[in-house]
Amino acid sequence: MPQILVSEVGPRDGLQSIAAVMPTPAKLRWIGALAAAGLREIEVCSFVPPKLLPQMADAAEVVAGACRLSGLAVAALAPNLRGARAAFEAGAAKVTLPVSVSEAHSLANVRKTHAQMRDEVAAVVALRNAEFPSVKLEAGLSTAFGCTLAGQVPEADTLRLAAAMAQLGVDEVGLSDTTGYANPAQVKRLFKALRAELGERAGGAHFHNTRGQGLANVVAALEADVNTFDASQGGLGGCPYAPGATGNIVTEDLVFLLESMGLDTGIDINGLLAARAALREGLPGEPLYGHVPDAGLPNGFAYAREAA
Repeated sequence: MPQILVSEVGPRDGLQSIAAVMPTPAKLRWIGALAAAGLREIEVCSFVPPKLLPQMADAAEVVAGACRLSGLAVAALAPNLRGARAAFEAGAAKVTLPVSVSEAHSLANVRKTHAQMRDEVAAVVALRNAEFPSVKLEAGLSTAFGCTLAGQVPEADTLRLAAAMAQLGVDEVGLSDTTGYANPAQVKRLFKALRAELGERAGGAHFHNTRGQGLANVVAALEADVNTFDASQGGLGGCPYAPGATGNIVTEDLVFLLESMGLDTGIDINGLLAARAALREGLPGEPLYGHVPDAGLPNGFAYAREAA
């Protein structure tokens, strides 16, 4: 039976995109509830200067706490060498480096040109190889499908940058619809081209539901043999440096979609609803989204592993 990896990014992408700061114990309770629901990979934080993102000031403590959860792959985001070293030393099993296809977005998001970011990735790979060989490195290509700052992003640019990242030595290259511009035809075409270009280093998909196409894009990516998808509980998140790009796809809705299609995620939806309660406790008053949490599971619903 096909199994899909759902990577929860709410504790990083979600929390860094809102003004409120969730207390560290509340973050760890939420992460623990997500893991108890069956999530096998959670991006728990980003290693950035606290003055820029005070929501992530406790990154090392959160990684340490999450690493105590059995069976959980703890992931983190780091925009540069300094952040990557901190993530490695904290114990993250996977570190994602955000690399923008649009140079305008790169300058806004990480304050680096493409050439500078390539140098940064090369330095991170060298550090990983020398001192932290067990850590998995991902290049997450932001604005891979379009950019609110630069407009259209040529697919050739995305593929060229993906190839450059693979040549620098990252383990995988994922594609992010940072701005909610992607459509299903584009998604299927670009992920097929990515796999043709990179083979096993072709990574997962990070979609936003800004214009309501998030789950349609998931189905298109599945048709291109993508088997890893980022999602955020309650739809929290969106890039603060891409105007209007709100709303990650909702974890609860994604898991229901996949399971109803006969794709095993290993995740219990009722467990996700319990984790949602932990999120509400940690962020009282913050709007949460999702159709499945509102409507519930349909009569006769069966998980893929039960229907097999």
